[in-house]
Amino acid sequence: MPRKDRSNVLPLEGEIDLHISPDIAASLRAIIQKKPKRLVVDLARVSYIDSSGLAVLIEAMQNVNAYGGKFALAGLGDDVLAIFEIAKLDQVFRIFPDVDSALAAAA
Repeated sequence: MPRKDRSNVLPLEGEIDLHISPDIAASLRAIIQKKPKRLVVDLARVSYIDSSGLAVLIEAMQNVNAYGGKFALAGLGDDVLAIFEIAKLDQVFRIFPDVDSALAAAA
């Protein structure tokens, strides 16, 4: 099976906090300007995300939804998933176990 196109996958790593969030927002804006049919944020290597990081992801999802695209998160570890669950954002975002399943579902 050929690997899916990953040009609209944004892999993140480490701790996503107030210092990193503006850079992530800029990266997401650059991808969203191209209006991809789907945008997947790969959180497999993220160990922590704070409210500023969550806000960036929410804004990106709203922007993608606004033009009819699909926005998904993939590969959340248990600690990061727990943060989304506490904030009830696991019910807002489309969350997949890995990038390939997110790309397949969003096709």
